[in-house]
Amino acid sequence: MELSKYEQQMYGGEFGEAIQQSMEILVALGKIYKAENFIPVSSSQIAGVSYKTIGDAGLEYLEDMVKNNAKVKIPSYLNPAGMDITNWKDMKIPEDFAEKQLKIIELYSKMGIKTTCTCTPYLIGIRPKLKEHIAWSESSAVSFANSVLGARTNREGGPSALASAICGITPNYGLHLDENRISEILISVEADLKDSSDFGAMGYYLGNAVKGKIPSFIKISSASEDKLKALGAAMAATGSVPLYYVKNITPEFILSDSPEKITFEERELKEIKEKLNSETENLKPELIAIGCPHSSLDEIKEISEFLKGKKLLCDLWVCTSRNISEQAYKLKYTEIIEKAGGKIVCDSCMVVCPIEEIGYGITGVNSGKAAKYLPGFNKPRIIFKSIKELLSDYTEDV
Repeated sequence: MELSKYEQQMYGGEFGEAIQQSMEILVALGKIYKAENFIPVSSSQIAGVSYKTIGDAGLEYLEDMVKNNAKVKIPSYLNPAGMDITNWKDMKIPEDFAEKQLKIIELYSKMGIKTTCTCTPYLIGIRPKLKEHIAWSESSAVSFANSVLGARTNREGGPSALASAICGITPNYGLHLDENRISEILISVEADLKDSSDFGAMGYYLGNAVKGKIPSFIKISSASEDKLKALGAAMAATGSVPLYYVKNITPEFILSDSPEKITFEERELKEIKEKLNSETENLKPELIAIGCPHSSLDEIKEISEFLKGKKLLCDLWVCTSRNISEQAYKLKYTEIIEKAGGKIVCDSCMVVCPIEEIGYGITGVNSGKAAKYLPGFNKPRIIFKSIKELLSDYTEDV
């Protein structure tokens, strides 16, 4: 790789061990992917925050970085943690888990990283511009940034995103290069997609079909950002899809001259929904968990409007960022949700939280991403429905 004088100094250890270790990670990545040089990045979004996912080894790594005076050079943000940082006792999180989770947050904070603890930084004002280079790591955030915002990022791992935050650069390969952002699959959507859960179900199905390639969609006449985040999150979960295009909706639509063609019809939509619910037919959820990726203010409003005058028949978590939660509280959405028996859960989500230790075995979700990850991460069975269906089926009038 071609390194500038400053990059050589970082790599050579002239600015300390933490920067040197970070450069070693970035240089190794660059060599693996045959990057010719480094490019500056304007922000970093760092995964590897939940104690459930990084464990003691990850905690020790962060302790070593802090001991070596690691500090970030660019605006840097955290992915969700394994619990609500403030109200973890209300979630029935074990104390030993909470103690280590709080230590992880403290260590990241000491490095100058903003403890946003959200997978939807774009909902709290962190919205890189078209063609802006960033180093983000959470799969759904990567998809949204590349697709809906038109920014440029590979799917970084937690350590490489942290390394980029410390050094302010990333290897110039993959989706940072225009030639690697060309779609070779054209998907004609013939199904009637009514809500975010339909977009998530389609993403679940098509992620498996395209497997890491870049798909382009036609015949989607309109789609809110909530629907697009559901689509991208599910494709990232089932097929590691980091970028997609929707004609006349996303800021870019870059299609090859002779793409492979796929049709997604009502039959496929029905098939994937039946598959996702096959193990829980006639069962009831112990927990309804909404917010994977984290809920927007519009989604929380929808939930609160439906819960007026209702009582939940199971637990409800509405997972979101602390920023969005504060807005929901001011608008009285939180009051309505809590009166019905639900909770707004900040900083975390059902996937990275140890819900099996809390005792939930059957979880209702509206997210294709959660439907993919929950059975593997936490072992519960899932019920997959729309927000409206979940709240209709498992509430009663007061």
